[in-house]
Amino acid sequence: MELIEPHLPLGAFGPIPDLRSYPPATFSPVRLSPDHQPLLSLWSLRNQSAQERSPRIIRRHFMRIRPAACAALLVASLAPILTAPPASAAAARYADDFNGDGYRDYASYTYEQYSKGGGVRITFGTASGPGTQTQLITQDSPGVPGADETEDQFGDVRVPADFNADGYGDLAVSVSREDVGGRTDEGGVVILWGSATGLSGGTAIPNAGAKVSNARFGRDLAAGDFNGDGKKDLAAISGSKAYVYRSITRTGVAGSVTSHDKTTRFAPTSLVSGNMNGDSKTDLVIIGITDEPDNFGTDAWFIKGGSPLSAGKTLRLVTNYGDPSEAVIADFNKDGYGDLAAGSQMYNNYQGRVSIWYGSSTGPATAVRITQATTNVAGTPESDDLFGSSVSAADINGDGYKDLAIGVYGEKISQETTEGGVHVLRGSASGITGTNSQWLARNTAEVPGDVAWNDCFGEPVRLRDTNRDGKADLYVGAINGSLRFPGTSSGVTTTGVTDADTELIWGMLQ
Repeated sequence: MELIEPHLPLGAFGPIPDLRSYPPATFSPVRLSPDHQPLLSLWSLRNQSAQERSPRIIRRHFMRIRPAACAALLVASLAPILTAPPASAAAARYADDFNGDGYRDYASYTYEQYSKGGGVRITFGTASGPGTQTQLITQDSPGVPGADETEDQFGDVRVPADFNADGYGDLAVSVSREDVGGRTDEGGVVILWGSATGLSGGTAIPNAGAKVSNARFGRDLAAGDFNGDGKKDLAAISGSKAYVYRSITRTGVAGSVTSHDKTTRFAPTSLVSGNMNGDSKTDLVIIGITDEPDNFGTDAWFIKGGSPLSAGKTLRLVTNYGDPSEAVIADFNKDGYGDLAAGSQMYNNYQGRVSIWYGSSTGPATAVRITQATTNVAGTPESDDLFGSSVSAADINGDGYKDLAIGVYGEKISQETTEGGVHVLRGSASGITGTNSQWLARNTAEVPGDVAWNDCFGEPVRLRDTNRDGKADLYVGAINGSLRFPGTSSGVTTTGVTDADTELIWGMLQ
C-alpha cells in the first residue's frame, strides 16, 4: 500500500523482548565491531537507559553479537587513506564497480577513525583484487548531504546498485543515528553517486516513516528491481516498517514509496534481496523479531516482487531467541530459483544453525536445517559455538552451483571459546549438504597462526572471486590475522593461503 500514515517507532510496544536470549556474562556491553553498531533503541529496559542494560544488537549485512575482544578486529586493521586517481569510464559490470572500470570495488565503514560521525572508505579493485588507491567519504565531503557529527554512524550500512542507470555503481549508505529536528537517532539514508573517478556527491533519501526519535531510518538497506521495470529500487527500515523507494535520481525519489508492515508485533532488523521465484522481479526478505504472547522468536518475512509487492510466507528461523541473523540468497541447486540461507547463531543455547529455504515458482518452499550435527559436517554442536554467525555464498569450484561458507567464530578448538573456525559446504543438484564439506581453523594443516582465545576466526566470512579465475576465494576475518584461501576446482585450498585486510573483508558487500 502507498504510505500515507505515520507509524510508531520500534520499542513503542513497550519493553521488547524479555531478553531471554542475552545472558550478560556471555556478551560484553561495550561498543562492538565498528562495522556493525548496536541497535540501542530496540530493546531498552523500562526505567533504565539503553547504555546501561540494552543487549548489543548489531548489524549483519549484518547484525551479530560479538565478545568484547572481537571489537578490535576492524579498528586494528585500518590502513592510511589515499586519493583515488581518475579512471577511464566504462560500462559497469558489477553493482559495486563505482568507477566503471570493470572491477569490483570495496566499501568499508571506517567508524570514527577519520571523522566524528563515521565514513566510508572505497578501495578500488584491480585485475588481481584490491588495489592501493582508496577514497574516503564523510558527510563533510563535497556534495554529500548533512554534516559530520559525533556518532551519526555515516556508512554503517552500505548497499551498492546503479540507481540512475548511468553505468557506474552507486552506494546507498545509512546515517542511522542522525539527529533530525531535535529528534535523537531518527536516522537517514544517502545515495553516493558513481563516476569515472569513483563516488562523488550524494542525494538524501527522505524518511517515509514516522519522524520520531529512535526510528533509526536506514538501520538496514537492500537494493533490487522490485517491480521489474528495469530500474534499481531501494528498501530501507525505519521504525517498525520497511519502505521501498522507486525511481531514485540525483534530484531525489521520482517514483512511489510503499510501506511494508506485518500486523503482528514484528520488529524488522535486517533485509536481504534476491530472486526466489524465477521471474523478472527482485524479491525482498525482511528478518525481524516477533514478540507476541506465546510466540517469541526470529522470523523471515518473504515479500514477492511485483507492482505492487505482495506479502508472502513468514519463515521461522529460531524460537525463543531474538536472534539478529545474517542471510544471503543464492542458487545452491542450480534450478533457476534463488535459495535463502540464514544463520541463527543463538539457536539451542548458542550452538547455532543455518536454515535454508529452497526457492520455487511461488517463492520459498522446502526447508532444511544445517548444524554441526548434519551428516558429513565436521564437529559437534556445543554451547556458544555460534554456528551461522556469518554466511556467504558464491561458486568456489566453478561447477555452476553456489557454495556456502559458514562462520563458527565461537568454536572451542583447545580449551577456550571464540577461537573459531569455518565450514565450507558445497552446492549440488541436491542443494547444500555435508558431502565433500571442508573445515578450516587455525589448527588445520598449512593455516597460518596459532589457536588462540578470542581470535574470532570466521567473523566474518566472505566468498569473492578477486583474481577473476572463475572460482571464488574464501576470506576469513580474525583478530590475529585475517586470511584468503584460494578457490580451486576441488574446493578451497590451504595451498597459497595469504594474509588479508580485515577492513576489506567487511567491505565485500553481498
